[in-house]
Amino acid sequence: MIINFDRDVLLNAINIVSKAVSSKTTMPILECILIRTDGDKIILTANDTELGIETYINEKCEVIEGGSTAVEARLFSDIIRKTDTSGSITLSSDGNIIEIRSDNAEFKIQEKDPEQFPSLPELSEDTCVTVSQFTLKELIRDTIFSIAPNDSNKMMTGELFEINNSTMKATSLDGHRISIRSTELKKEYGHLKAIIPGKTLTEISKILDDSIEKDVDIFFEKDNIMFKFDKTVMTSRLIDGEYFKIDSMLSSDYDTKITVNKRELLEHIERSTILLRETDKKPLVMNIKDGELNLKLNTVMGSLNSNLLINKTGKDLMIGFNPKFILDALKVIDDEEVSLYMTNPKAPCFIRDEKGSYIYLILPINFNPAAY
Repeated sequence: MIINFDRDVLLNAINIVSKAVSSKTTMPILECILIRTDGDKIILTANDTELGIETYINEKCEVIEGGSTAVEARLFSDIIRKTDTSGSITLSSDGNIIEIRSDNAEFKIQEKDPEQFPSLPELSEDTCVTVSQFTLKELIRDTIFSIAPNDSNKMMTGELFEINNSTMKATSLDGHRISIRSTELKKEYGHLKAIIPGKTLTEISKILDDSIEKDVDIFFEKDNIMFKFDKTVMTSRLIDGEYFKIDSMLSSDYDTKITVNKRELLEHIERSTILLRETDKKPLVMNIKDGELNLKLNTVMGSLNSNLLINKTGKDLMIGFNPKFILDALKVIDDEEVSLYMTNPKAPCFIRDEKGSYIYLILPINFNPAAY
């Protein structure tokens, strides 16, 4: 195989597929990128057996002699990064050694057997849902912080994506909070659902474009999901099982409702985190009275006492929260004002809009009111 690349185009393709390269494996081939030709296309693939990414290059490249090879991903990426940024790169392999040449350097490295590289699963394209890349990226951004990175309950490490006719909804939870975001699609698709690993969603959000003009096609199957966009295909295993019964955790009842300027609330809570260490479990205590919200925080570093104006409906209330959980929700809400719904100091707080496009449930923290 002999192929010629523009260095920047090749590096971009490497950056895309490297997100599916296995970092901890007993199979060395999973630490590799498969490079193969298909006519005038050069295709790069990485696959850790849970997540697979394939992308192709068909511009600023030349296939001189077709074929395939597998190369250790980290080594290949480092070599390309260190080459002359203005030149082209020629890669050739003879079944044993890969030679990588640029204008000012020549590398020879050991080739891996491409026949050992696992193929990506082939999915039926019957159940295809189309959404803009911007919309999918926003949906992930607005919910991904509520998954549990590592948990004995695997369900908490993924997100439930549901299609109900023309509505797509993403749900995540980590045992302390729930995030739900919904968006309207351009057409109806019936009923589909999948529990997608958080790693898959994190990695695809890094690749997706911010353009609302570009689409991504999502293909649902029982055990796998596939995303197709631009020149890239991503496949992922799904988390098997029944997701939590979220509807039973949600309530529209409340005894206290406050409406507040989002930016002002965000700034006040951000100030409180200055006094918090990562290991601190101290609550941010909200004392809600007519027209005013008082925020207090006491830690070994110091104390905070601040006030801001609100509109209140219902009872006065004193309730405590992990301020990070409130911040995570506020940062992804675009509304000028937000509404918080509460019942008592031991019941969840709901941050939601009238349209139901977002719901954030946050569990309170127990505290001694006399200390505040």
